[in-house]
Amino acid sequence: MTSIPEALLWCLSAGTAAAVVLAAFSVRASGQRKALRARLTAAEEQNSATLHSNTELSARLRATEAEIRHLAGTRLPDLTMALAHPHVPVRGLLDARFAGSETDEALNAVLEQVGEAITKERTRVDAAAQAALRGATTTIQALLYRIQTALHEMQHRYDDPDVAQDLLNADFLNEQALRRVQATGVVCGAWPGLTREDSYLAELVVGAMSRLRGYERVQISNQLRDPVAVVARAVEPIAITVTELLANALHHSHRELPVTITLQQGNRGASVIIDDYGVGMHDDEIKAAMELLAGDGDLLLTQLGDPPRSGFAAAGQLVRQYGFGVHVEPSPYGGVRAVVYIPGDPLLTVLDESTQPMSVMAPLPHRSGMTERSSSALPTGATPSSAPSSAGQPAPAPAAPTAPAAPAAPAAPAVHASYDAPATEGELPRRRRRKPASEAEQAPRTEPIPPRSPEETGSRWAALQRGTESGRAAAQSEPPRSPEGNAQS
Repeated sequence: MTSIPEALLWCLSAGTAAAVVLAAFSVRASGQRKALRARLTAAEEQNSATLHSNTELSARLRATEAEIRHLAGTRLPDLTMALAHPHVPVRGLLDARFAGSETDEALNAVLEQVGEAITKERTRVDAAAQAALRGATTTIQALLYRIQTALHEMQHRYDDPDVAQDLLNADFLNEQALRRVQATGVVCGAWPGLTREDSYLAELVVGAMSRLRGYERVQISNQLRDPVAVVARAVEPIAITVTELLANALHHSHRELPVTITLQQGNRGASVIIDDYGVGMHDDEIKAAMELLAGDGDLLLTQLGDPPRSGFAAAGQLVRQYGFGVHVEPSPYGGVRAVVYIPGDPLLTVLDESTQPMSVMAPLPHRSGMTERSSSALPTGATPSSAPSSAGQPAPAPAAPTAPAAPAAPAAPAVHASYDAPATEGELPRRRRRKPASEAEQAPRTEPIPPRSPEETGSRWAALQRGTESGRAAAQSEPPRSPEGNAQS
C-alpha cells in the first residue's frame, strides 16, 4: 500500500519540476522576444532615420544642382551685362537656405573670378583697339593737315572767285573730317597734333566755332576785362574742347535757334559759357556726361555707345591732361549750359595788343571807348570768300541787321597800356591804362537819335526787302562774268 503514495509523490515532484522547467523556458523565451522586438524597433527607427537622411541629402543635392544651373544660366549673364552697364543688377541665390553657407561662398568665388577674367580681357581688347585707332588717326590726321596746307596755298594762288569758293568749301569739308579724326585720336590717348603760339581767348573761340556746320548760329559776347590769352601748349586742347561742346549744342538744338557763348573773366581765371536752347539733358544723362568730362577713370571704347559719341570723352581726356575744367548743367533757357573754366595759373596770360593785335574776326570786349564787334560780322569792304578766318577756317557769314546801321563814330584815341602791374597770387596779370588828357576834349559830341515810329521802321524794312529781291533777280538774270569783268558770250 505504501508504494502507491510514493509513486504519486514522485509523479507530483516530476510534474512540478517539469512545470518549473517549462516556466523557466517560458520566461526566457519571453525575454528573448522582447529583446528581439526592441532590436527590430531600433532597426526600424535606424532605417527610418537613414531613409530621412537620404531624402534630405537627395533634396539638397537637387537644390545644389539647381543653384549651379541658376549660376550658369542667369547670374553669370547678369554679371557680364553688369560689367558693361553698371545699372543692371546681378540676381542672387535661387534658394535662400544656402545664404551664408559654403555653397554660397563657392558660388560667389566663381562670380568674382569670372568677373576679374572678363574685366582683364575686355581691358586688353580695348587697349589693343585704342592702339590701332591711335596709329590710324595719327597718320590720317597728318595727311589731312597736308591737304589743308595745300588748299590754303591754292586759295592764295588763284584769283577766280568761283575757284576760291570751291576751295573754301573743300577746306571746310576737310576740317570736318579733321575734327572727327582728331577727337577720336584724343579719346584713344593720342596727342592733339598741333602746337600753336599764345592765342587770345576770343580768337580761340572764333576758331573753334568756324570748325562746325551751323557756325552762323553762334553768337559771342566778350566780357573780358583784359586781353586774356591761352598759353601755347593749351590752345589746341581748349579749342578741341570748345568745339566739341559747341557741336553738341548745335546738334541738339533747332537749326533756327541761336547758341550763345559768353566769355567771362574772374579773379583766378576765365570761363567760356555755352548756352543752347535745345532739347536739354535728363539727370542721368548729365551724370554720365560729368563722369566722362571728369576724366578720372579709365575709358573704354565700348562705353561710348554705337555709334561712338566721343565729344565728352575727348574733352575729359584733355581735362585730365591739361588741368582746366568742364561742367555741364541744365541751361536757364531750357537747353544745356556747358562751362569751360581755364585757370589763370598756369594756362592764361595777357598779351600786348599793340605788338600782337587781335584778329579782326574776334569779338571786341566790352571796354570803355570800344564798340562791340559781332563775331559773325566781316570787316568793312570784305567778302566771305576773301576775309581772313581764324584757325584756317572759312569766316562766318555776316548776320542780318536788326536795325538800320548808325553812322560810324570816329576812331577813339590810342590807349596806352602797361603790363608790369603787380598781381596777387593766383590772379591774372592786370594792366594800367593811361589815357591822354585831351581825350575828353577830342571825343565828339553826338546828339541822341530820336526814336522812329513803327510806320517808319516798317517802310525801311519793306524798302530793304524790295532792294534785296531786286538785287537777287538782277544777279540771276545777268550772264556770268570772267575774272576780268568781261561778259562771256
